[in-house]
Amino acid sequence: MVDEKDPSHNTDQESLGFFGRIGLFYRQIVSELRKVVWPTRNQLTTYTAVVLVFVGFIIAVVSVFDLVLTKVVFWVFG
Repeated sequence: MVDEKDPSHNTDQESLGFFGRIGLFYRQIVSELRKVVWPTRNQLTTYTAVVLVFVGFIIAVVSVFDLVLTKVVFWVFG
């Protein structure tokens, strides 16, 4: 039994040629992009600042961890 709502059994898509499928794919992409809620400039600035601060914090933590491990390795093998 074939479910009519199952997109894997779309007879319209199967009957399209190569370029028809490319056109359908492009139209579906445009349709999905119209559904996207794009951030405002203020939101984008805020999100970018949060990411940069977080990345800076992680860099600092990894750098301190690396420094401590370097000192321990030189103390043990040095």
